[in-house]
Amino acid sequence: MNLDIIRNERRKWLNWKNIAPLREALLNLPNIECDYTISDTITVNAQTKLSSQIKKQIHDFALMLRPWRKGPFKIFDTHIRSEWNSYIKYNLLSPHFNLKNKIVADIGCNNGYYMFRMSQQNPKEIVGFDPSALFMTQFEFINRFIKSDIKYELLGIEHLEFYEKRFDVIFCLGVLYHRSDPIGSLKSLKRGLNRNGELYLDTFMIDGEEEISLTPKERYSKIPNIYFIPTLNALRNWCYRAGFKSVDILKIKKTLLDEQRKTEWIEGESLEDFLNPTDDKFTIEGYPAPKRVYIRATV
Repeated sequence: MNLDIIRNERRKWLNWKNIAPLREALLNLPNIECDYTISDTITVNAQTKLSSQIKKQIHDFALMLRPWRKGPFKIFDTHIRSEWNSYIKYNLLSPHFNLKNKIVADIGCNNGYYMFRMSQQNPKEIVGFDPSALFMTQFEFINRFIKSDIKYELLGIEHLEFYEKRFDVIFCLGVLYHRSDPIGSLKSLKRGLNRNGELYLDTFMIDGEEEISLTPKERYSKIPNIYFIPTLNALRNWCYRAGFKSVDILKIKKTLLDEQRKTEWIEGESLEDFLNPTDDKFTIEGYPAPKRVYIRATV
């Protein structure tokens, strides 16, 4: 597989009629000397006082980039209240990994929130994979101020095994249930790792001791592209069949409204709309409500 051909084709996505105006507006943003803080909220502050006109330009451009799924971010006076309070997931996982001097990949990296957080551990390199021109533009908007050396690829999980390098640590957060071949996807992740490499993964799960998986007929929690939701034992088996040597369960957590919710920064529905209005233990379709398992798998 020639990734350069794919890269060149996907760069053309930045010229789509819904993306091109965003790219032009991004280029027209003023250059501002900034300081930043990377913590639960990634915060950018100007070193000098900004005019109300510039603040409005930044705010209006951030609104143009909706929906903001991951975050939160605070850019000068603009507080981007993303759909997900992503620090909850990051803070859950961060005690379990050490990224110092590691080559790291984030598969399905969205706008880079997790990668900016990871950068504080001084990895050797971070590469994000996400085939979304919008999310790449969000990342470049934030990185315009932070000026990190994170690399963003408009590639997906299926390209990982053909990538020019292997990784010491791979994160694949909230992606696996979107894949129609989960074992094939886990094999791709495994092939992308160096010897003794680690995969950190979170995915939907259902309760039960059986080695089985829920396969929604059409949608799960109003999401159309959800294919398989396994029990823990089924997920372990997927990982072992993909070639991983060990699988550690780090956490099981129900998704709550403090983590995923509707805000003015997404222009659409969120978790409260996806659950049964009379019994939030079930989705609107009658399936068990979203619960996630966080694992570490090693090769």
